[in-house]
Amino acid sequence: MTDNIQTSAIMSAGMKVLRETLGILEAEIFITNVKNPGLDYTKWRENLCEDLTLHELLERAAVTEDKYGVPKNVEII
Repeated sequence: MTDNIQTSAIMSAGMKVLRETLGILEAEIFITNVKNPGLDYTKWRENLCEDLTLHELLERAAVTEDKYGVPKNVEII
């Protein structure tokens, strides 16, 4: 089980990324929707990129990185 210090650090970093990327209002909308009990996040995510080839997915990731950068403390592998 994750300890509270690690959980707090992840939550803090995640909120910062959401605010910087989406803005405060859109970040709150995102959180509200993710917390929706009717949303099966795993199922929603399962088909998120199914129509993309690996090459297309990597290209989109590169565009996103160029646009938003890489958050601090995220290791690029």
